Amino acid sequence: MIGIYTKIEQGQRWLDRYRGQKPIFGCVLGFTATGLIPGISAAGATPRDRQFTCLADAEFLYNGPQPSPQYPLPPLEAGASPVLISRAVIEALEIPLYLFNAGLLLPPPVPAIDLGGTAAKCLTSGNALELETVKHLLEQGLIWGAKLAAQTNRSYLILGECVVGGTTTALGVLMGLGIAATGKVNSSHPSCNHEQKLAAVTAGLDRAGWEIGAKNSTPLELVAAVGDPMQVAVAGMAIAASRSCGVLLAGGTQMLAVYALMRAIAREYALFWCPEQVAVGTTRWVAEDPTGDTVGLAKNIGGVPLLAAQLSFGGSRYEQLQAYDRGYVKEGVGAGACAIASGLLANWTPAQLLQAVEALAGRCEIKY
Repeated sequence: MIGIYTKIEQGQRWLDRYRGQKPIFGCVLGFTATGLIPGISAAGATPRDRQFTCLADAEFLYNGPQPSPQYPLPPLEAGASPVLISRAVIEALEIPLYLFNAGLLLPPPVPAIDLGGTAAKCLTSGNALELETVKHLLEQGLIWGAKLAAQTNRSYLILGECVVGGTTTALGVLMGLGIAATGKVNSSHPSCNHEQKLAAVTAGLDRAGWEIGAKNSTPLELVAAVGDPMQVAVAGMAIAASRSCGVLLAGGTQMLAVYALMRAIAREYALFWCPEQVAVGTTRWVAEDPTGDTVGLAKNIGGVPLLAAQLSFGGSRYEQLQAYDRGYVKEGVGAGACAIASGLLANWTPAQLLQAVEALAGRCEIKY
């Protein structure tokens, strides 16, 4: 059910330590205008749809299927929102959920803890966020990471995200940190749009006057230049939580970038953290994406186990779920980590997980 793709022994120790334990799920919501670049993301068929994707996912994650949601799940080119996977797991296994607003255009339609951030401008501006906002989000992340860790009873904390366009801002942060990430990131498209992402990131770094590897610039200045509000909030949460519980960073490219950012922040500001407590958890569709190189990226970053739930939706009765096995969507809203949690906590097989997701899809008014 769970594959280990990098740092095999460290990853196995992490899985053994938290087998049978119930996690807490913190999902951090954010917005970047990068997600509105035509064609940059498939998480919403049009740029207008993508303005509401995060709000719809948050509403569904919190409430499950409702007769008339404030924000219905947006139409996709193909596939269905990965929130179906996350919701199926947290509902069936009664996993506690906390939503955080790190910076959105509109208030979320369900209860969320406001971290006092702002939505990010497009990373091509080279001025995505105010530096003071980034510093504030780091402080809030450190505070809330400690608070959530205290409630896990020494189990582990899943930290997920919902940021449309977030794999592009992830590439910006990775490149800014001097990590060889070009051509290695993922996307919600079946074939990753590497050239488009690289062009956007290069424009942003150039505009910001960012010198890769320069000693006179800080990781927080990098996030301010080309990042998004989720990244620094989750980095702070994970640094603080790792001191007293396990941390499963829920995602692929985006959470590998957060891990690299955590390490850079901890080094820059002499913050104590426990790297052996942290793993990145995603889906097989991301880990084995032939149009990216997630495993190579994790190795280039170094130090972090990359775990992936061995999901298969090819045999689903719903065409929108079958699309995952054709490379659409792949991950998001903590789907991979929730799937991993279902294996650790309840020994669910991939077939049992698909059954739970299909049962949830069957309750939706949207006909999948």
